Amino acid sequence: MSDPVAPVASGAPVASGAPVAVTVRPVAPGDHEEWQALYVGYGEFYHSPTAGDIATRVWGWLLDPTHETEGFVAVDASSGRLLGLAHVREFARPLAGARGLYLDDLFVAPDARGRGVATALLGSVRSLAAARGLDVVRWITASDNTTAQRVYDKLADKTHWVTYNITV
Repeated sequence: MSDPVAPVASGAPVASGAPVAVTVRPVAPGDHEEWQALYVGYGEFYHSPTAGDIATRVWGWLLDPTHETEGFVAVDASSGRLLGLAHVREFARPLAGARGLYLDDLFVAPDARGRGVATALLGSVRSLAAARGLDVVRWITASDNTTAQRVYDKLADKTHWVTYNITV
């Protein structure tokens, strides 16, 4: 996590509230309680419990500089409150002969949605990928998550790839 992540101001106002100024930075040990509340909320949103052992394991990954997963948080510039999180990891792209940055998790606190927090997180992740010489930031979302897709459609290209899982 030694690469700088540029602070990004949030986007334009939308109907749900005034934009909020945020700084995006790597997670820090003191973020645990607020990060966990966001992470548990993320799991609840997707009906995939993350509390308990899962949250403890992932928090350990985020603080381990040797682990592939990195965590970033969007911090309200005026209050210092964590408003969102992003978890990323680099991946090889053999067909392109390149490397990319995979966005595993992106979540914004419900009361901060529509205020530019997701845009700020995605902008910082994009800046991080560019600073590392990576050629793409990639992620998936649920097909029924239309609210998030409205943001994503403004910032990224929707692909034609279909995702499959083999459960083991």
